[in-house]
Amino acid sequence: MINVIKRETMGRSERGWLHSQFHFSFAEYYNPDNIRFGALRVVNDDTFDPHGGFDTHPHEDMEIVSYVVDGRLTHRDSMGNGSTLGRGDAQYMSAGTGVRHSEFNNTDEPLRFLQIWILPDAKGYEPNYGDHRFAWEDRVGQWLAIASGRQGAAPIAIHQDMDVSVAMLDAGETLSYDLKPGRQAYLIQIEGEGEVNGTKLAERDAAEITDEAEATVRAKTPSHYILFDMAAE
Repeated sequence: MINVIKRETMGRSERGWLHSQFHFSFAEYYNPDNIRFGALRVVNDDTFDPHGGFDTHPHEDMEIVSYVVDGRLTHRDSMGNGSTLGRGDAQYMSAGTGVRHSEFNNTDEPLRFLQIWILPDAKGYEPNYGDHRFAWEDRVGQWLAIASGRQGAAPIAIHQDMDVSVAMLDAGETLSYDLKPGRQAYLIQIEGEGEVNGTKLAERDAAEITDEAEATVRAKTPSHYILFDMAAE
């Protein structure tokens, strides 16, 4: 089954320099019927104006992945880590017993990134940070695994049975993703227009994919996708 979530129905927030679209309940947006999808708790499509950002703030017991869509994201944390990532790069922070960090756009151009929170498989992990700069061409015409559970092959390891993959397709191209029995997926049309299993997706729409053997995306225009493969509930 394909359940499309249109961007117009998602939560929204405008806070000066910060422009957000919430896939699930977050901050001032609360919908008791839309708290999470499986272990996927938060997906915020955030845009920072030039020189905007989050000052140092705490997190705990959450797996946090940030995927840069466009612009430059600068991270600093209480573990002594600091980095600046660009389009198509990803960072990971296992908040565990507690960590403090900041995120900023220190440039004169807008920054767009997906802020992703994944429920961990247990509480109390030692905090950890990592990032990876992926070659853009590695996702062109194919799925590129960017994060996965500890048994997965992705360069970013997370404390949860979930695989996170991205792909970029030219107009008219198709790409399939096999879903094993007992699995479900959450797909986001990050950029462009396309469809999944014949169901239309506009830019920034999402689709809950359940009871399907595979997810086949087709790009109507050049399209950028992210897919979360997880255990069904």
